[in-house]
Amino acid sequence: MTPAQRLAFAAVLLVAACANAQSPARPNILLLMAEDMSSRVGAFGDTVAVTPNLDALAAGGVSYGNTFTAAGVCAPSRAAHILGMYAIATGTQHMRSSSRPGGGYYAVPPENAKAYPELLRAAGYYTYTDNKLDYQFSTPFAHSGPPTLWDLEGGVASDWDRRAPGQPFFGFINFPVTHESGVFAPLGHMPHSVIHFLMQMMRWYSQDAPVREVVRPQDIVVPPYYPDTTVVRADMARHYDNIGYMDAQIGSILDRLAADGLADSTIVIWTTDHGDGLPRAKRELFDSGIKVPMIIRWPTAYRPPGVKPGTVDQRLISFVDLGPTILSLAGVPVPANMHGRDFSGSDAAVNDYIYASRDRIDELMDRQRAVRDTRYKYIRSWYPEVPGGTDLAFRDNIDMVRAMRAMYDAGQLNAVQGQWYEAPGEERLFDLLLDPFEIQDVSGDPRYQGVLQRMRGALDAWLVRVGDWSDESESAMVSRFEPGGARQQTPAPALSVQQGKLVLSPAAVGHSLEYRLDRGRWQLYTGPVSVDEDSEIEARAVRYGWKESEIVRIP
Repeated sequence: MTPAQRLAFAAVLLVAACANAQSPARPNILLLMAEDMSSRVGAFGDTVAVTPNLDALAAGGVSYGNTFTAAGVCAPSRAAHILGMYAIATGTQHMRSSSRPGGGYYAVPPENAKAYPELLRAAGYYTYTDNKLDYQFSTPFAHSGPPTLWDLEGGVASDWDRRAPGQPFFGFINFPVTHESGVFAPLGHMPHSVIHFLMQMMRWYSQDAPVREVVRPQDIVVPPYYPDTTVVRADMARHYDNIGYMDAQIGSILDRLAADGLADSTIVIWTTDHGDGLPRAKRELFDSGIKVPMIIRWPTAYRPPGVKPGTVDQRLISFVDLGPTILSLAGVPVPANMHGRDFSGSDAAVNDYIYASRDRIDELMDRQRAVRDTRYKYIRSWYPEVPGGTDLAFRDNIDMVRAMRAMYDAGQLNAVQGQWYEAPGEERLFDLLLDPFEIQDVSGDPRYQGVLQRMRGALDAWLVRVGDWSDESESAMVSRFEPGGARQQTPAPALSVQQGKLVLSPAAVGHSLEYRLDRGRWQLYTGPVSVDEDSEIEARAVRYGWKESEIVRIP
């Protein structure tokens, strides 16, 4: 090589190095989701919570103080999150499809609906999760939903080490210790069906519930809609104890991430799947049910312009925005049918409103829709005579739920505490600036009539824009999903080998495809794949909510 050639070659290497420095490899993304928990975190202003690890995460990241789930209960919220689409527009709105009193079913979203982990996987990400799914087109547990979303299900937080060398990962890990059931009395006092459910939930994480007292009952700040009793304080303290235990789990995962040298290449997102697993919170459309904390820690190389560590972002963010944002962070196009938007940049478009829904809750038939802006909340009820504080077999395992019901029946609750047990009426409007606990309905106040008309209009426009599958009864919807009472099976794909490449064709647009070679692991099919002529090839198709197709093979 001549000196001139060496100089030219060195220049090429320098340009390449500069380009690599300016365009780092795609980030890893780790989503950590606690269950059934409102903003009971020190970094969010809670002076009672003991959350040193989350507080440290917030100090190095951004706290999003106005984040809202699309439903106040697990499965509809998780369905909206994973699809980036409101549950009312995908048939996933009832809680819960797999345990419907009239017979369980799998929801069948529109054919073009794709969960964002599958889109990440198609783009080359290694995707993994633990044992909690709960998408409504699955049961709550691993290996019950479409197999195309995840390279690995039923794993642990550090399963990032199972990816191929240099492959970016997306991990989604849940923390059931903060679940509503963690406030229940000892298991021996519960119905067998509840015990069975909880044992399934707990099998993938140690539930040696916190044995030490993290928060003392006497330190609890009791909201005005609860009576200030020993039972209420004890249950709320237990909830805080479980939050402290979860915080320690978060710390262990972040320590492992750092020890593996991944802290500087991994965007960490922590949030919760809906509000507190306490009465008048979980299942409701009050902020106590749908407002959640969220923290994102951005490594320097991936921090969007204008985003500063240790700050608080008060923009309105919906859970349907999470999928589009994560896709954008990974450089993956966001499907046009997703309802959410990327909020990652400081200059991202701002939501004027967030929306949420409530439909059948366990054995209780209900239908409510809510719209919220930065100051006002409007809730519309299709069952205006149905109060929130009705008996529910699962929720009634909480001591304070039973105690509060007994106090209400005995006339021992004041007017504010008794509201939850009374008919809500057709519509409610709350001024959250003056009434953050949502206890004063101002829909009939003449001073708020302009606001009322605006919020009504915003809700109506949203329902028209996304559609509302609850205009149809759940039983009719299930009959569409399962004609003749049987879950449908996805037709098998066409399989061929053309010029040394595996080619798969779905029977219909929207089917996801997988293949495996020589009985190896299943891989997501995104286009023709080079194969050896003597390879054993297997393939299958799946439409969300349907059974997987029969496996087709060569030879």
